[in-house]
Amino acid sequence: MGTIKSFRELDIWKKGIELVKKVYKITEKFPHHELYGLTSQMRRCAVSVPSNVAEGFRRRHPKEFKQFLNIALGSLAELETQLVITKELEYFGNEDEKNLLELMDHLNRMITNLLKKL
Repeated sequence: MGTIKSFRELDIWKKGIELVKKVYKITEKFPHHELYGLTSQMRRCAVSVPSNVAEGFRRRHPKEFKQFLNIALGSLAELETQLVITKELEYFGNEDEKNLLELMDHLNRMITNLLKKL
């Protein structure tokens, strides 16, 4: 990754951290009985995104980095599915959904573009 010395410098990692914070804030509003269900699952998926970016970067090999970026994309797809489910269950409003989907779409495009460059 050239002059980048740490995964913390990567915009996709920073966006991933932003995603985690938003997911945690949204899921705080979920019913208590979902704590070990959708709340936990959505949080794990969100945390998986920047975690996989960081781990892949540290592997120091483009092929491995690609593999971890693809895992991050998979976590985004899982999170999107869970978002649809929680929206159908009316756990949050349209504005929260819109903001989260926009962030996830942006992150998805960023990761996809990086994969093309590697």
